[in-house]
Amino acid sequence: MELKSSHKSYNRLIWPVYLLNGFNSISFAGIIILLVPLSSLIWPGEEYHALEMGILMTTLLWSSSVSGLIFGRLIDKYSRVRILMIIAVVRSFCMVLLGFAIAGQGLLTWWYFITVVLIFGIFSGGSYPAMVSLSNDIVPLEHRSKFFGYFSITGSVFMMSGFLISGSLVQFGYWRLYFLGIGFAVLLSGLFFYFIVKEPKRGSKNKELQTVLMDESIEYDFKMDKELMRKTMLSRTNKAALIEGIFTNVFMGSLDMIILPYLQTPPHNLSPLITGLFIVIFGIGGRVIGQILLARLSDKVAEKKGIRRIYFIIISLIGGSITFVLMFFVPIPFLTPAQGADIVLFFSLPVTYIMGVLILSSDAISSLYMVNQPPLLQEINLPEAQGQIVSWNQFLENIGYGMGPLIAGVFISAFGQNYQVSAIIITVFVIPGTILWGLSLKWYPFDKKRIKEILKDRAQVLETRKTTQDN
Repeated sequence: MELKSSHKSYNRLIWPVYLLNGFNSISFAGIIILLVPLSSLIWPGEEYHALEMGILMTTLLWSSSVSGLIFGRLIDKYSRVRILMIIAVVRSFCMVLLGFAIAGQGLLTWWYFITVVLIFGIFSGGSYPAMVSLSNDIVPLEHRSKFFGYFSITGSVFMMSGFLISGSLVQFGYWRLYFLGIGFAVLLSGLFFYFIVKEPKRGSKNKELQTVLMDESIEYDFKMDKELMRKTMLSRTNKAALIEGIFTNVFMGSLDMIILPYLQTPPHNLSPLITGLFIVIFGIGGRVIGQILLARLSDKVAEKKGIRRIYFIIISLIGGSITFVLMFFVPIPFLTPAQGADIVLFFSLPVTYIMGVLILSSDAISSLYMVNQPPLLQEINLPEAQGQIVSWNQFLENIGYGMGPLIAGVFISAFGQNYQVSAIIITVFVIPGTILWGLSLKWYPFDKKRIKEILKDRAQVLETRKTTQDN
């Protein structure tokens, strides 16, 4: 009964974060998804401007990564709820501005998009670190994987819905309506969030601090200094996670670059519509299994021994990469472009479901990574470092993710469009992460113990303050 009560309690306190994350996901992904249509809007009648649109995408990703480092420090000092509200307002304003862009002006229109996207990216960097930091003080430790599972699946569902909505509106010429609609949706979800979610006390879910922080007059006001940063944020487990994030995200960032052209180019010739339906149907199924069912399992298994989350992460890296490679060895028939656009034909092929099961399995197993890494890092970092450690990870992961498509493209070209060989070589990038997490099995207990000892000492300090105030 206690767990059920706790589950209801934290969802009641934080549910608007799912809505805000969902519309944030649509707004961020919408810019990426619409790169090809936007190129046609900027340069009507011309071929796709790959360089200019690539610069646009890089601007979005890199500005978000760099600004996250700045936001990380602000998040650990000031109200997370207010910061997220400010971010929502600016992002909403940027989406509305994109809706008023003057189409067909070539470089003039492109510079307009670059400027707005740069501002949008800068105010995107703090969103995820702020949400993770907030969850550290609202969501009980035994529900963390479940929370991040709901959090991720909400973003995925909204993103997929955004893909279908944006594609339909753009196809019928209503691209302005898309940007304006998403802009107002982000603003409304931000207002919902701001007026419903209350800023929690930092450290209120840490067992060592829970009792003393129940006193309304006592606040956790400790700050990070260089010595403490070296001992905690630069612990061996944290450094392993930071380095691993680069390699793992090179692999993750290359997935679409390999699988999409493999399916859509000769000799398979699947249409973009069929490819999208195929990935949505089986991909969403895999994410539901991984981010909800396996997330619940993770919380249950790791409730008393947090180190078990590392085993789940290792399983996700190995299992996700193996199932991904196997997809390229499924004997998909050679199809003409007309056959590749025939939905009935494609979904009548038995091989479709073999590959579908592999996509479902790959997404489900890979989800163990995203539902176990955040709560694991929360356990080995102090309350005043939650925003910064996430922003550090986000910065390095985005660097790796951005390198993924480039590296995949190099391999595909170097091996003469041999996607099987390219996929096998890309999986090499999960090996460093697997080794580092394996080493962390020795480091994690020591790093977690250090954090618990620091928090126990701080609990005594806060208890002394309480006693002094009472007297």
